[in-house]
Amino acid sequence: MPKASSTDSRRKSRTLALQALFAADLQGRQEDASLDWLAAEESPPARVVAFARILLHGVQNNRPALDQVIQRYAPAWPIHQLSPVDRNILRIALFELLCHPQTPRKTAINEAVELAKGFGSESSARFINGVLGSVMGGIETGELVPFEPVAEGR
Repeated sequence: MPKASSTDSRRKSRTLALQALFAADLQGRQEDASLDWLAAEESPPARVVAFARILLHGVQNNRPALDQVIQRYAPAWPIHQLSPVDRNILRIALFELLCHPQTPRKTAINEAVELAKGFGSESSARFINGVLGSVMGGIETGELVPFEPVAEGR
């Protein structure tokens, strides 16, 4: 069996984080409980769960700021009107773009579009790509500045 690449494990981490955020949105659960349940069901490698937890906590701790960015770059779609899948894909991608410099920006966008293709509606990938493209424009012009993520428990 071929060894999984780091890209595959990161994609799996993003998928787990998305599923945990989605479950928490729909069921009113804590995101950590959802991630723990998913990890127990699927038994992914520890590095997959570790990065999923980074993404999950990053979104949890920075949700107000991430949601403000979504509202700024997708003003026709209030946060509560976005599908839970699209909303959480955007939150994960924005966390990676704005707070997690270890992820190349192009990778964050491409991975978000792939998640949208796999989990979203027929128009999700186009919508996600459009919003993130606008965000990238804001970053490139200096209109939007990456920020330090809110630390755990703050």
